[in-house]
Amino acid sequence: AEANKPLARATVVEHLRADGHRQPQWVRINPLDTPHALADLAAVVPAAPAGIMLPKATRAEVELLHHYLTALEAAAGLPIGDIRVIVVATETAPALFGLGDYAGCPRLAALTWGAEDSATALGALHNRDENGEYDFPYHLFRALCLAGAAAAGVTPIETIHGDFRDLSGLEKVAATTRRMGFRGMLAIHPDQVPVINRAFSPSPAEIARAQRIVAAFDAQPGVGAIGLDGEMLDMPHLRRARALLAMRTH
Repeated sequence: AEANKPLARATVVEHLRADGHRQPQWVRINPLDTPHALADLAAVVPAAPAGIMLPKATRAEVELLHHYLTALEAAAGLPIGDIRVIVVATETAPALFGLGDYAGCPRLAALTWGAEDSATALGALHNRDENGEYDFPYHLFRALCLAGAAAAGVTPIETIHGDFRDLSGLEKVAATTRRMGFRGMLAIHPDQVPVINRAFSPSPAEIARAQRIVAAFDAQPGVGAIGLDGEMLDMPHLRRARALLAMRTH
């Protein structure tokens, strides 16, 4: 709430300093087109968060945020460029048309999307159909976010599952979006975190399968395709297997 924003900033700073950087801490600030964003940044940057989440953003606003962060890092004696950025990239109509333009964007670590503010921006009455599934525009926004992250070479992160009591529904969404190519998911409640972590972590069976694929190609260097378990595999299968094995190190 408006009146509580100064208290919120102080609470966030207290948390950042108390945590002692035991784990990466990201701070979601207010949108840059509000009078609150600069005050948010001025408060939290000296406490050295790992990153900033920027809502309702375009590429141009991420560039502007980069300059703000550079100045504030310098003023606080922090290494320039250490604070990274996650962008919520679908929440305004102009932002939707720039989802393929994030390559080379400074500080960018990940793109995510949002269905609620997107619906408001479009003037929608609701963002789900009678079966509780997202209507077509929001499937499109999810896909464009995924493609935009791939084009920029950053991590794609699925949006929240708003019903924090619906852990089975969360598990389904997490599994589906991981299969699509997302590499993480936003949580809105602590109870969601174990479900999300489990869903986005390679299973022992997946790891074993990927290791067999890599080993099969290593055993036949220079071959563009191999047969394994009755299936013909080629270079995309090998690249996906290597990417899955690399996830274990992150």
